[in-house]
Amino acid sequence: MNIKLEILKAFRAQPDQFISGERLSELCNCSRTAVWKHIEELRQEGYQFEAVRRSGYRLVSAPDRITAEEITVGLATEVIGQTVRAYDTVESTQILAHQAAAQGAPEGTVVLAEQQTGGKGRLGRSWHSPKHAGVWMSLVLRPDIPLPRAPQITLLTAVAMVKTIKRETGLDADIKWPNDILLNGKKMCGILTELQAESDRINYLIVGIGVNVNTRAEDFPPELRALATSLRLESGRLIRRAAFIQTFCVQFEQLYQEYLQRGFAPIRARWEASAVTLGRQVTVRTSKETLHGRAVGLDADGSLIVEDAAGVRHKVYSADIEQGAIS
Repeated sequence: MNIKLEILKAFRAQPDQFISGERLSELCNCSRTAVWKHIEELRQEGYQFEAVRRSGYRLVSAPDRITAEEITVGLATEVIGQTVRAYDTVESTQILAHQAAAQGAPEGTVVLAEQQTGGKGRLGRSWHSPKHAGVWMSLVLRPDIPLPRAPQITLLTAVAMVKTIKRETGLDADIKWPNDILLNGKKMCGILTELQAESDRINYLIVGIGVNVNTRAEDFPPELRALATSLRLESGRLIRRAAFIQTFCVQFEQLYQEYLQRGFAPIRARWEASAVTLGRQVTVRTSKETLHGRAVGLDADGSLIVEDAAGVRHKVYSADIEQGAIS
């Protein structure tokens, strides 16, 4: 039993109420001395408790920390986020998630860090991951889907993120194909999906997600300040990151279950409804060619359909996209 987790569950079930040490020891199946010890450990982690003789303890405030306890307490999912591995500073949550998956970590395992020193995005680009400012996480999935459908998971994740942002902040975010989430034209979230597979089956997928949550303008390197933003900058308030992660896990699980049961079509419709790429003139750069045209929609497999000046339609599976005006 995780005693600290059980203590937090007890206080979340009775907010602003005093709970006696005797009652906590019964709930946690441990001695009152052990309860006191674990409450002291929680205090060292930033939790504030009021202790009153003969009344017990009352949780006054919780830190904006993304510990396993903070994520799992009260999380209303069946799979996603039910196993959490949380760290302080790591090179990359993607690396740790790959290691966990290879060692048999269950589907839905979330790997989190307060800071990444080597966070990365698509095409090996670096991802700025300052401490205590954002959500830097990787999600282990084991979908029973054909290998060619793997890129659809990136698009599903983008839809889940847009829904999360709306629920947590009221802001309407846009999706730029294939993996960027924008607010007022600036990037605030990136998604990186990697997989380990054999010729005919997926062993596991790792979905890496970087969200600028409470990042301040001065936290961004000078070269990113005109291009990047955060939920704090756009909403004007601090966002509790643990609650944001919990909401994302719920939204993702709902969409993921629907996807596994009904296929990509419902996800495709939701993605197109939030897409800022569609209807725009775009420049598409792949390793083999550069294509100019208008983004007209998603194909049934999740590829971007681009119509060139001659009216020929091209399916784009992976590329850098520069967006122009709506046409």
